[in-house]
Amino acid sequence: MSLEELYRYLYWRMDPEDERAVLRFWRIVEVFEKLKNKGLIPDKPRILDICAGTGIAGVAMAKATGAKALTVLDAREEDLKKVEKWVEIADLDLKPRIVVGDAKEVAKLVGEHDVALLWGLTMPHFDAFDAVKLFRNVALTLSNDGVFLLEELDRVYGVFYQTGYKDMLIETKTDEYTLLSVHEGYDQIRGVFKRTYYKLPGFEKVSEQEHRLWDLASQLALGSVFFKEHRLISRTEHGVNGVSHIIYLKGPRRKIAEELGDEDAL
Repeated sequence: MSLEELYRYLYWRMDPEDERAVLRFWRIVEVFEKLKNKGLIPDKPRILDICAGTGIAGVAMAKATGAKALTVLDAREEDLKKVEKWVEIADLDLKPRIVVGDAKEVAKLVGEHDVALLWGLTMPHFDAFDAVKLFRNVALTLSNDGVFLLEELDRVYGVFYQTGYKDMLIETKTDEYTLLSVHEGYDQIRGVFKRTYYKLPGFEKVSEQEHRLWDLASQLALGSVFFKEHRLISRTEHGVNGVSHIIYLKGPRRKIAEELGDEDAL
């Protein structure tokens, strides 16, 4: 069952018709402007928004930096079509390139960019081996001083210590339906939890999904393999409400990425 089916019900604030998503957009612009003012991201870059959804983060980066070009990539074509509305909201004279495809093969799908984004707490979609493919492909896509930014959080600390892992969890609740997920197992090799999603009332099965509950340290360590610079920009450091921690990676180690072929990152 597809991720697209799940996202019909799993509410995420990225629809440009949603006022709360628009508020989120301007907060993302704010945090990118802060990074630009500190010299952490280049001016007028070529931007690649990976797992872009509606392109909310890519357009926000374009607004903050005066981007020369924007590519938005996702497996869900219907969401990508909404990127033009974000461009309108941002009042930009920009024509984004829309690419429907697999983020793990992004180097085969797009040309060189200066900034890559993985925004919106997306890493659980990638198991331990998929993450290697993802980081490798991003490194191959970026220019020599290119930057890879991930909005992320620490799920080991947050889920297992602060909250506690739930066998049954309400994911979304609206006036029309409730979406809940149920634990179905764990793959020790790939490091993923298996959960099935149901819609109430009626207990209608929506999707079966696998998630890896990434911590920040593991992502930083993986980033250090494929990038020369790695650091964490915490919520406290950037100070923008509604934006999580930012993993900052700069300077792709292209030689390592080239030597490690897709067949090695299994």
